[in-house]
Amino acid sequence: MGEIYKRPQVIQDLIEIATYIANNDLDSSDRFLRAAEETFKQLGKMPQSGKKSHFSNNRLQNIRQLTLKGFRKYLVFYQIIPTGVEIIRVLHGSREIEAILDNDSQEDR
Repeated sequence: MGEIYKRPQVIQDLIEIATYIANNDLDSSDRFLRAAEETFKQLGKMPQSGKKSHFSNNRLQNIRQLTLKGFRKYLVFYQIIPTGVEIIRVLHGSREIEAILDNDSQEDR
């Protein structure tokens, strides 16, 4: 199994989403966090399981995505690195994903 690296923004994403879900259903919020960790572990074992994202921005060409199990509106964005996977973001599918990821990639410079 490869290493799983989470960018700091991923923790913030998880907290924000879990808090939002908890406003309506505390049990679902807990299930969301467990599903996220299970998905990360799955990616560590099988990094190719996610599909390549097709963004128009060249800086984002190596980013892959996988739907969060049991929460199909939420997507995990990651890239395969030599030692495993790097989780980049967890986002709701209705957001302006390419713009968010592009903004993140510019901040990383």
